[in-house]
Amino acid sequence: MSAEQNPTSPAPDAGPRPVRLTVAAALAGLEGLALLAGGAWLLVLGLTGSPDDRRQAVTGGITLIVLALLPLLAARGLLLRRSWSRGPAVITQIMALPVAYNLLQADSVAIPVGVVLAVVAVAALVLLVNPATTRALGIRGPGNVQDQK
Repeated sequence: MSAEQNPTSPAPDAGPRPVRLTVAAALAGLEGLALLAGGAWLLVLGLTGSPDDRRQAVTGGITLIVLALLPLLAARGLLLRRSWSRGPAVITQIMALPVAYNLLQADSVAIPVGVVLAVVAVAALVLLVNPATTRALGIRGPGNVQDQK
């Protein structure tokens, strides 16, 4: 099986990883860690504390922990220059934008969190669609097919 056919092989451009790609991976990883920490906190609160609804707190915590896997796997894939990883990373950022918007509508300390989340999501999206990132991941756009022998 050639490197072009193997989705787990590194991108064809074996040069140094672009800084944009590394920063995008770091942002995705930080989002994943934040989801993991939030899920763990909610789960512990649900199991040991006195939440309004214990079942809802536990379910919410487990859900956040499972959702954390998407950006964490995407971050790892970006660092390893796997072309498949850009899709989950972009999806994560798109999902973060409505969450940031809702946090910005709150009348509490959630507003600064919403600002930070929005900035991180937009910055990560810009980095992920950057041509240098696309080339480093070996992604070719439609119509950019290489000659096959």
